[in-house]
Amino acid sequence: MAELASAKVKDAITSMLEEIDRSCMRRMQGRMHRCAANCCDNMDLSIDQVNACVETCSKSMGEAQNFVQNELNNYQDRIQRCAQSCQDNLRDKISPSTSETQIAAYKKDFEGCVVNCAETHIQLVPAMLKRVKEFLNRTTDQI
Repeated sequence: MAELASAKVKDAITSMLEEIDRSCMRRMQGRMHRCAANCCDNMDLSIDQVNACVETCSKSMGEAQNFVQNELNNYQDRIQRCAQSCQDNLRDKISPSTSETQIAAYKKDFEGCVVNCAETHIQLVPAMLKRVKEFLNRTTDQI
């Protein structure tokens, strides 16, 4: 049950990243490389100027990648905190005198809690996608 929920979260994130790549990142990457190629094609620039030009071309792409990574890290942290809360609730219920039957019931509750975490966080993916796209579209406009 928890494995299926985990797979659903992974699929949702993968779909989101594919959408981000297709709708924003590839365009940005193409622009970055064309910009860098123009820097290299300019024979009037010194080595330092070419390096600075190329670095300027890649700045927006780096910012975009950092933003996406931070969003993913925050999302992962939230899921982990939710799952940790499920685990804490389980631990609070179990004592040395807890029967095997009770433990089995608590473990089932734990799995349900973890599945609920996954389902709740899957519902957050569209908002995260919107945030990322808005940021990337603003960043793309600056290139």
